[in-house]
Amino acid sequence: MGIFVFLPLVLPLTAWPIARLAAQRLHPRTATVVLTGVCTVMAVCSTVCLALLVVVGTAQLPGNPLPDGWSDPEVRESVPRHEVAGKAAIPALFAVIGTCGQALLHHYRVRWRAHRALDGLRTTEVAVLPDPQPYAYALPGGLRDRIVVSTTMLACLSSRERRALFAHERSHLAARHHRHLLLVRLAACANPCLLPLRKAVAYTVERWADEEAAQAVASRKVVARAIGKAALVSRSTPTPTLAGLAAPGPLPRRVAALLEPEPAVRTWPPTFTAAGLALWTAATGVLLSATFSANSAFTLLLLLHTATPL
Repeated sequence: MGIFVFLPLVLPLTAWPIARLAAQRLHPRTATVVLTGVCTVMAVCSTVCLALLVVVGTAQLPGNPLPDGWSDPEVRESVPRHEVAGKAAIPALFAVIGTCGQALLHHYRVRWRAHRALDGLRTTEVAVLPDPQPYAYALPGGLRDRIVVSTTMLACLSSRERRALFAHERSHLAARHHRHLLLVRLAACANPCLLPLRKAVAYTVERWADEEAAQAVASRKVVARAIGKAALVSRSTPTPTLAGLAAPGPLPRRVAALLEPEPAVRTWPPTFTAAGLALWTAATGVLLSATFSANSAFTLLLLLHTATPL
């Protein structure tokens, strides 16, 4: 394995430039898909390499209950400075598992409680709650996907702005934006180097829904006004993986983007541009992460097979 087992842990740094440029230069739909894919693959690769380091680290533990082959000198020497790296990987992997499990549990618990709160209402697409707190968000799952909005939020908006709000939330549900948000949240829990990509996806999914809403109501200014009004009075969504019209984040950037012409739908930017170079850099980082993690896993399996008696 050698030093290559460590590289997928830091290669997510190669995706930092695209995290910002994708939100500015790519269509929001393309940016969301690309950033989610990059984030997910890099998180999986770094977790695999962390698990490989744990195999080496367990060889240092007194009274190791694991197979004797794991303690073979060749297995330990396959990683530079295995005494430190192997032992440090054990609590790190437990931290990754714990934070990812906590994030998943919190996400599904909030969704379950939100659906339970709607049990007394008719099973309609839109659930309007008589609540003095203004909010609106998309709630997937349950018997059916639903849009949850308070009467106070509706009272703040004009008729066309309400149409924009509902179109925005329908876009979140139709495109399954909660899955993108959950994937990047778990990826950031697995590797903190991916946190900028998580923040970028939280912005691009809202921009994606903004563009869909602007097409539905045939007015970008109406959507911009709806976002501005909702932001002034709104409360955030119950969990970061549930999207909403006034979700926390760079709201002025969303409004400014809606006051500009509609972005061009382009799947891949020209190579010799800032966005193109950043995207190629991130793609290279993903490819190297996958290659190094696969090579390290294959090498360790061969060593364990050789060291383990039949």
